[in-house]
Amino acid sequence: MAETANPAAQQSTSLFVIFFGTVGRMTLNALYPFAQVAAMIVDTLNWVFIKPFGGHGLRVRAAVREYVQFGYRSLPIVGLICFLLGAILALQTAYQLERFGATRLIATLVGVAAMRELAPLMTAILLTGRSGSAITAEIGTMKVSEEIDALHVMGINPTKYLIVPKFIAMVLAFPCVTILATAIMILGGMSIGVFYVGIAPNVYLNVTAQALSWSDFLSGMTKSVFYGVVVCWVGVYRGFQVTGGAEGVGRMTTSSVVTSIFLIILVDLVFTIMFVVPA
Repeated sequence: MAETANPAAQQSTSLFVIFFGTVGRMTLNALYPFAQVAAMIVDTLNWVFIKPFGGHGLRVRAAVREYVQFGYRSLPIVGLICFLLGAILALQTAYQLERFGATRLIATLVGVAAMRELAPLMTAILLTGRSGSAITAEIGTMKVSEEIDALHVMGINPTKYLIVPKFIAMVLAFPCVTILATAIMILGGMSIGVFYVGIAPNVYLNVTAQALSWSDFLSGMTKSVFYGVVVCWVGVYRGFQVTGGAEGVGRMTTSSVVTSIFLIILVDLVFTIMFVVPA
């Protein structure tokens, strides 16, 4: 009896080990990217806020160059898209509000929507496609050409050399571009309100000023800062994941844009709940 029961017990033990071993490997494989991102975030914050006070310094000139690239050079496309979007939003709201004789509310709707939601979101999406993909392509190309390994050999920390300037530039550029995008979007709505609907310019501006509040400004700026953090870290992480030459660079660049847009929408949802839904 013992001999016949022993193989069955061994088989059940083997199945038990296989099942939980498989589950354990799948869990660890799923958690490994989060651990990598967490380590990268901690290391970046360490080099930004702690290491400089220990005499290691910051690459200020590199950060300024990245700021010009991410912020100043992105203004034409961001401004054009936001102006057109503001005009479209004003046309859509005018079509509905004319039925009720409340066309003056076009200024309220465009202003609040631009500052709280549309300007930060459109800025984030456009900068993701323009700058986030560029970060991934740059770091990915450096990795496949073994320039990252060369930095290690020369004793240069890749986080300080590559990530920190981009992180500082992104966190500073996003709010600045968002402020200008908000103003341009309101201007686009105003162009429709004045030249198409017939609202006096001073009336449009007064209604906009009365509709906006500091909470609207705080909501938009908070979102923009976190959008910048998301775009930077996703771009950097995907860049360091590149393998397989030029094909890998293209694959991870696409993945960077898709992942960033998903996380931007998720962050937008979280902060919208925080700022809109009453406690």
